[in-house]
Amino acid sequence: MGISNTVQQLSVFLENREGRLDEVLDTLAKGGVNIVALSLADTSEYGMLRMIVSEPHKGRAVLKEAGITAMLTDVVALRVPHATGSLSRAMHQLVDGEVNIEYMYAFANGSDAAAVLKSDDPGRVIDILKGSGFDVYTADEAYRANV
Repeated sequence: MGISNTVQQLSVFLENREGRLDEVLDTLAKGGVNIVALSLADTSEYGMLRMIVSEPHKGRAVLKEAGITAMLTDVVALRVPHATGSLSRAMHQLVDGEVNIEYMYAFANGSDAAAVLKSDDPGRVIDILKGSGFDVYTADEAYRANV
């Protein structure tokens, strides 16, 4: 299991070919795994699908059964109020704490937004953010689609 208050992200390398994304999404749907959030980035040859899902270990297992390679990665899900500068203030705290963010994606959730952050030190990210008054989603909140 991951670090306390981290969320496990399910990631899949996708060949850049027609139907590959549908295959992954259909496999998860048939396996009863809900996708809470996703990000898809691509190059000319492949894509990287990153997802927060309802059951990360089950998601990886159903993909593996279908012959699809997937991995789990610890990430941090930051609660960001819908207010100008909220995300910027959080990033300033991480810069001051000398923490590098490898990538991030965000999405709206009612009165708040969620930013999914990947760092090589997620525990430090959580400590800095919480110590600066920011709220971090728990894994249970994230997996229940509350992010």
